[in-house]
Amino acid sequence: MTAVREPVVSVILDPSWATGHLIEDVRRGLASHPRTLPPKWLYDDRGSDLFDQITRLPEYYPTEAERALLAAHADEIVRLSGADTVVELGSGTSDKTRTLLDAFSAGGRLRRFVPVDVSEATLRAAAHELAARYPGLLVEAVVGGFTLHLGHLPAGGRKVVAFLGGTIGNLYTEERGAFLGALADSLDVGDWLLLGTDLVKDSDRLIAAYNDSQGVTAEFVTNSLHVVNRELGADFDVDSFSYVPFWDPHMERMDLRVRAEMPQHVTIPGAGVTFDLASGEEIRVEISTKFRPDGLRDELAAAGFVVHHLWRDDDFALTLARLEASGA
Repeated sequence: MTAVREPVVSVILDPSWATGHLIEDVRRGLASHPRTLPPKWLYDDRGSDLFDQITRLPEYYPTEAERALLAAHADEIVRLSGADTVVELGSGTSDKTRTLLDAFSAGGRLRRFVPVDVSEATLRAAAHELAARYPGLLVEAVVGGFTLHLGHLPAGGRKVVAFLGGTIGNLYTEERGAFLGALADSLDVGDWLLLGTDLVKDSDRLIAAYNDSQGVTAEFVTNSLHVVNRELGADFDVDSFSYVPFWDPHMERMDLRVRAEMPQHVTIPGAGVTFDLASGEEIRVEISTKFRPDGLRDELAAAGFVVHHLWRDDDFALTLARLEASGA
């Protein structure tokens, strides 16, 4: 019987990172127009639980669409990539990725798994569970941010980097370019990227997915204000905000905002910020860009990735791209 290997967990993230970056983001974002709060502050314990609920809502199609594509094509991904190392960015519990890991394991290819996430507790629990599920597998977990710590990915092996859930759509165009460039710099020529992206579709379907009838998404997005109140002593009157999702046809993205329904004088002591919100003024909390295959191919090519295969349905796509030129 193959022995279970003890996971290796590398903590790259500075314990003070969250507070420092929250202060920086609040100072910069709430002084901009429109005012913004980056979506990473949605995912405290409450926010993570709410998002988990969102993925099971009947209106929210991306999670199950991606899961079905992974189940249908995992064996092809194993064969085409020839990888022995799976890296997952923003891994969380690595729930969906187990379909991929099962296929690599069945094909005799799975040697190492590298999950990357900012939550040390979640990562440690998942790492031990996966090490037990796949005896002999080396789990090298990295506690870090996928936009900050790509340079700390373990070297060696033929890698396939899984970046799933349509998360890349939460990045603005310039942020996507910087992310893909940094990822290319952290990989070797011949390594692979498996990217999950939501596709452009009928706006009514998109709006329904982000404005569910139970109000879970509204509570999730508004949770960002609770985070700032709790962490930085802000005095947002959260109950006086409404949730405003809309489709931006020019940028082809969902734009998720909260709107002040009455004037507010907001003080954020922990960031040294004070400002006035007018009635009707909005704070953008998240974008979710939707993609077209040709545009996605061009964005990947700019970073040196060449698309070898794209699997899709009417809603979602999985793209397998190979790094052909480092530092493109």
